[in-house]
Amino acid sequence: MTLLNYRADALRCTRCSYCKWIPFDLMKSWRFSKGCPSVDYNHFHSYSAGGRLVTALSLLDNRIEVTDRVIDSVFKCQLCGSCDVTCKMCRFDMEPLSALRELRFKLVEEGHAVPKHKSVMEGFRTQNNMLNKVKTKRGDWADGLNLRDLSKDKAEIVFHAGCRYSYDNDLNHVAKASVSILQEAGVDFGILGKEENCCGGRAFNIGYKKDFVTAATKNIKDWTNAGVKTVVTPCADCYYTFKRLYPEIGSEIKVLHMVEFIDQLIKQGKLEFKNSVPMRVTYHDPCYLGRQGEPYIPWKGKEKKIFGQVVIYEPRKPRYNGANGIYEPPRNILRAIPGLELVEMERIKEAAWCCGAGGGVKEAYPDFFTWTANERIEEASSTGAEAIISACPWCERNFIDAMKEGDTNMKVFDVIELVYKAIRKEDF
Repeated sequence: MTLLNYRADALRCTRCSYCKWIPFDLMKSWRFSKGCPSVDYNHFHSYSAGGRLVTALSLLDNRIEVTDRVIDSVFKCQLCGSCDVTCKMCRFDMEPLSALRELRFKLVEEGHAVPKHKSVMEGFRTQNNMLNKVKTKRGDWADGLNLRDLSKDKAEIVFHAGCRYSYDNDLNHVAKASVSILQEAGVDFGILGKEENCCGGRAFNIGYKKDFVTAATKNIKDWTNAGVKTVVTPCADCYYTFKRLYPEIGSEIKVLHMVEFIDQLIKQGKLEFKNSVPMRVTYHDPCYLGRQGEPYIPWKGKEKKIFGQVVIYEPRKPRYNGANGIYEPPRNILRAIPGLELVEMERIKEAAWCCGAGGGVKEAYPDFFTWTANERIEEASSTGAEAIISACPWCERNFIDAMKEGDTNMKVFDVIELVYKAIRKEDF
């Protein structure tokens, strides 16, 4: 696909501005009714999905040139997918999120990348991670844990920690807790350790499609060589990338997020919560686990029009509208932990507000990512919760960083941390 394939989407957009809000029937108050961080922060239509479709059409028709203002409006967006959900509440013939990604691919291919993204990609190409950390230290988080190394051995299940959990010293205890939980449940698995590769998903989202394909091809090859049939990851970004993007280039490997796997293990009676975790918490749905966490459905068909007017697809086209994301497994886990009280924010599940870290925003636009995170923290605080819980290291890192500059006593935990506390009690 290219941006030209989405020219019809740009023409079909009626500029209704629904992409700027959460679905109307899910609104509970005016205060927490917005859905798009980009347009709410920048206060200009060009920073909405509809506005970017206008930009795409103007570029395709050579009515405008690429300027710094154009680049800013295209890349100052987390690609959180809220616009995609709300657009599809009233339309069935548009794919705004896919169009926005193709717009980024076009600009990057034509040499109009964001400067700070270029430096990130230099680290990606030399060190194979999005944090510009030393490649050989990727597996250090697992030192002393006596885990099976699938670069030398074989197993049907591989635990993929991901870049952030591998290198972030404030968060890599979540990776350690994850493998401890798997061992507690008697799961036979291994890791690739220092040979683990970046999923490539964040490179994809900032416009570097070829680099993504390189990373994906390497991962699929490594998994195949190790006899892997299932990938388990605690990272929402990795989950989305493996679940939705890899099948498009031939991957047939099953993908589970750790919260899905833990939920299954609890239901199978393989995990027992022995300890109370007395805490009032609220859960933040990561964009790439929630509304964008729907399974990939292959489709090869054609668009047709009835009487030259009504668009139809033969065969029926899959509709990714966020409804089938991973929402209940993390909530099932939190409700099962003794002593834990779960209270919900107003914007949840497919209507959740983004943490602010995605789409290259954290790397290139620090003021914007902080503002977006603080908006979510305020919503979490309004519930009376003492901690915000998530299932994504990028969300957790973003909330932690934003709270350092803010005025709040709210804590940040991963679902996996609380599971570990309920099983072992002590911190890792």
